[in-house]
Amino acid sequence: MTAVLPQEPTGTSRAASPATRAARRRLRVSDVTVVDNSMLKKTIGGTAVGNLMEWYDVGVYGYLAVTMGAVFLPQASSGVQILFSLGVFAATYVARPLGGIVCGRIGDRVGRQKVLAFTLVMMAASTFLIGLLPTYGVLGVAAPLLLVLLKLVQGFSTGGEYAGVTTFVAEHAPDRRRGWAASFLDFGSYLGFALGAVVVTLLQVTLGEQAMLDGGWRIPFLIAGPIGAFAVWFRLKIEESPAFQAQQVAAEAAKEQGAEVPAPSEVTLRSQWRPLAVAMVLVAVANTAGYALTSYMPTYLTDTLGYAATSGTLLTVPVLVLLAVLILVAGPVSDRVGRRPLLWFGAGALAVVAAPAFLLLAMGHVWSTLLGLCLMAVPVACMVGVQAATLPAMFPTAVRYRSMGLAYNVALAVFGGTTPLIVEALTQATGSSMAPAYYLIGFALVGAVAVGFVKESAGKPLPGSMPSVDTDAEAKALVKTQEKNPDLDLDALPLGGLVGAR
Repeated sequence: MTAVLPQEPTGTSRAASPATRAARRRLRVSDVTVVDNSMLKKTIGGTAVGNLMEWYDVGVYGYLAVTMGAVFLPQASSGVQILFSLGVFAATYVARPLGGIVCGRIGDRVGRQKVLAFTLVMMAASTFLIGLLPTYGVLGVAAPLLLVLLKLVQGFSTGGEYAGVTTFVAEHAPDRRRGWAASFLDFGSYLGFALGAVVVTLLQVTLGEQAMLDGGWRIPFLIAGPIGAFAVWFRLKIEESPAFQAQQVAAEAAKEQGAEVPAPSEVTLRSQWRPLAVAMVLVAVANTAGYALTSYMPTYLTDTLGYAATSGTLLTVPVLVLLAVLILVAGPVSDRVGRRPLLWFGAGALAVVAAPAFLLLAMGHVWSTLLGLCLMAVPVACMVGVQAATLPAMFPTAVRYRSMGLAYNVALAVFGGTTPLIVEALTQATGSSMAPAYYLIGFALVGAVAVGFVKESAGKPLPGSMPSVDTDAEAKALVKTQEKNPDLDLDALPLGGLVGAR
């Protein structure tokens, strides 16, 4: 790709005057990024494995919530134990915004790939160490404090993980297949959650409840060690994203020619507050529904509806697999119909099906429980399935990682990660098994409004980046039709320079 000066470092497009349009040079074939499909596959695989690792831990802890409360707070009542365990889960999300900001700042300066390898090492190591923790009977109150500390380390690392991998994949993917490529991230996430559920269920069935309390709970966390080592090895084989490399080249060229380029922190604070706010709402809605269906559901089925621990876990596994498959469908569908229609459908469907779904769960039959969970899976898949393609397209390349880290993790800390704790507290306080449904309906209505402020990004270049395509022929066709292509806003591209500039 030919190095060019960034015309709009803030990532916002200003209306160009006719004279400016006449002076600005046209898009050339050398400006267009032609994706290396073999590297794209490695990128998707390496990032999806990391997401699998992250959500494996989330799944394991969610399905062991009752056990972890009994192990680390044995003298408390069962209700307090559950609230403690879910509180520790929520505490993880307190550290996520810090991790997102710190890792994002470094990732925007030195590269995405290096930071993502580091976050994966931290995540795998902290999960493995939880499996080695002494219990309350050995260390007393220090044991739950150490658990909280390791969960905070996990939170810091995962705060940089999701924002980084979504940025990374979005920058590697061709514009017309970004939804397809990004959908593999959350596909890996929910497969990881299902894997955690399967591992916990097998242990509960083969070892029994008492053996799990006596030390069997450690095994799922220790398994994270070899999984993490494989994921790190896979991720180190990925190259830096083309968009970041082009941004670095353009920034160096700007410095050599004495052009002023705003500091990334200034760009984020001064010009990104609107997309940051919208992104936070979208993340809050999608992940509140997602965490209610995944992390909280084992506790709800066991503690509120009276299912046995193994039954509650087994009932959610097929739903998680269904959700993962639906996410793989939602991604490419959004490439064809757009992100906004699917987001609107997801929010509307959640508002409609939440109450019937929880009424079906409350019936207490296996068939009604599965049907209720499947109803919930459809809107969650529509919102989560396009999230990884929608959010990176809301921010310019220079500050994409840190903006994503801030928006995603703040929303997750305040809403998503606290969903199990808040919903369980509401259920205990009201005595109503329908409390989670009303909570989700409120979020769905807010989400439907927020989608109206989202700019459609399907098929369009990322802000601050040149177009990205699959083949040389597609690049030539794009350049030939650039003046009338509805997906190409020439005023927003970082073309810079004048006609004939080289």
